[in-house]
Amino acid sequence: GSSLEPQERSMEPPAVPEEEVPLTAASSPEGQQLFGYVGIEAVLDQMKIKTMKMGFEFNIMVVGQSGLGKSTMVNTLFKSKVSPKASQPGQEERVPKTVQLQSVTHVIEEKGVKMKLTVTDTPGFGDQINNENCWDPIIKYINEQYERYLREEILITRKRKIPDTRVHGCVYFIPPTGHWLRPLDLEFMRRLSKIVNVVPVIAKADTLTLEERAEFKQRIQEDLRTHAISVYPQEDFDQDPDDRALNDRIREKIPFAVVGADQEHQLNGKRVLGRKTKWGVIEVENPAHCEFPLLRDLLIRSHLQDLKDITHNVHYESYRVRRLSESHRPALSPLNGLPPAPPAAPTAPPQRCPSPA
Repeated sequence: GSSLEPQERSMEPPAVPEEEVPLTAASSPEGQQLFGYVGIEAVLDQMKIKTMKMGFEFNIMVVGQSGLGKSTMVNTLFKSKVSPKASQPGQEERVPKTVQLQSVTHVIEEKGVKMKLTVTDTPGFGDQINNENCWDPIIKYINEQYERYLREEILITRKRKIPDTRVHGCVYFIPPTGHWLRPLDLEFMRRLSKIVNVVPVIAKADTLTLEERAEFKQRIQEDLRTHAISVYPQEDFDQDPDDRALNDRIREKIPFAVVGADQEHQLNGKRVLGRKTKWGVIEVENPAHCEFPLLRDLLIRSHLQDLKDITHNVHYESYRVRRLSESHRPALSPLNGLPPAPPAAPTAPPQRCPSPA
């Protein structure tokens, strides 16, 4: 007990009472701690420090016709000039005759966290009169990144950290027609959704009224269900009940009706990012104007690591299984890193049935 009388000071440290020593086992029911504080929660701090030193890698691809604001959307998403178009302002823009792929890599740092961002643009997609097989260069590029990662992974002496150039997410821009999806859109998402995470968005949603936008989104969702197209986030990969509830709310909003802008305007005494019209300013980060905040939260804030996990555990794994099962082909040999095919078992010659006498 405490005393109000003055006590003599001593140079020796005070003795710790026995009841305060946290080394005695507690005879408590199940579910309670038996001993004192250990510090397992410090593992999270260790992982955070190590991850911040190593940094992140995130690769995103934007696909859509010319003039839908793909470059502007990417710049708005990361609030930086990261698109290939913005990095070459003096170059004359021409529509390519075939689909070409342009990749630009940047290192973005925010609050001590570094992220190596690679943006791949697809100029020329859907701009021709005959768009037959215009998705082949895109599929080839995605598979090439899987192949490059596979070559590094199966080496006997491999790198401690394999450079990851695989596409983690593909943002597909749908023209704001207000009608049903075009056959080109359906065929592209049907093919690409099997090898990469596809996130469809309605480009330049400010050209549609709120009623037209809601009806257009409903028609797109019906098209996706009719043609069995699974876009991100996929229902098959929801394991945790909390994640399933969150993804269900996201799937109700897909495709996101977005508006991109890379210029700030003065509005009510503050600077806002948006597009200025004769009737006012369309605020990009205002949920009442567009659904760009939902897209940004999906790609960066809440599902960035999930995009990378599904790419590695699902899409890349299926490609890896398929490639290793094709190792019997002559082009795949130990010289390029893949194992040769096992020798075929000898077959006995067929026996003839004796002819009747």
